[in-house]
Amino acid sequence: MTVPTYDQFIEPILRFLATRPEGVQARQAHEAAADSLGLTEADRAVSLPTGQATYKNRAGWAHDRLKRAGHSASPKHGIWCLTDAGRKFINDNPAPLSAHQVEALARNYLDVKLKPDVPSTLGPDEADGLPDNVQSPDDRLQTALAEIRASVSSELLDLLLQVSPKYFESVVLDLLHKLGYGTSRSDLQRVGGSGDGGIDGVISLDRLGLENVYVQAKRWQGVVGRPEIQGFYGALAGQRANKGVFLTTSSFTAQAVEFARSVERIVLVDGATLASLMMDHEVGVSSQNIRLPKIDSDYFDE
Repeated sequence: MTVPTYDQFIEPILRFLATRPEGVQARQAHEAAADSLGLTEADRAVSLPTGQATYKNRAGWAHDRLKRAGHSASPKHGIWCLTDAGRKFINDNPAPLSAHQVEALARNYLDVKLKPDVPSTLGPDEADGLPDNVQSPDDRLQTALAEIRASVSSELLDLLLQVSPKYFESVVLDLLHKLGYGTSRSDLQRVGGSGDGGIDGVISLDRLGLENVYVQAKRWQGVVGRPEIQGFYGALAGQRANKGVFLTTSSFTAQAVEFARSVERIVLVDGATLASLMMDHEVGVSSQNIRLPKIDSDYFDE
């Protein structure tokens, strides 16, 4: 048999998670769904060009749809569990789900944002609003890419909220180095801790340390307001610094953004931008190249 499409994994995963109210490792859910669908060892050996097992990839997308529907969550990296809404849904639907219900779970919640999302590369009049049957292959490719980036962005922000503050600060410095700050990674130093004056890291832009950029990195879920940015500004003044970067896993209030613009020496990076930069510069993220064939018109010019 061929590996079932991701929508066919939705109900098996939903039913299995209902039997594990305390949560379960994702790989256990993969195998339980594969068992429920009758996948053979040969089926499970089928893989994507990336090397990932196809059934695990499709189980992951099925769980993504359950998360968007509000029926499941990932309280920790690699752990899946039903939400209260998911448990109620199971109790209300003890019999096998109808094809209509499965389709609704697979398609009706695509616009639900799991975390502050990465802006789509498509314009408002482009493929995002077109039904599948009128999208060109290029449109579908762009739509799929935007969906994958949204899913990875959500998972990245979940992971960043779970790591220690010290590790998060190191991740931020790794990213800034990938962005071109510092001639070597050793030029970016973590200094966070008690008495840090609101400074979590320092980037030396030259070997003599004559010009530094100061960094504050906060794993917040609530919105960062103007007082926090003013405090960072004061910390910069205490260091006699004229450049600072404030990064957060959440977002900034309009007042915070306006204050940063008014002082012209602070750059703000919110969670959506942070996740996007990590994807673009492959910090904690790997990517694959896809070869798209295109006719070389010059070759056929006689």
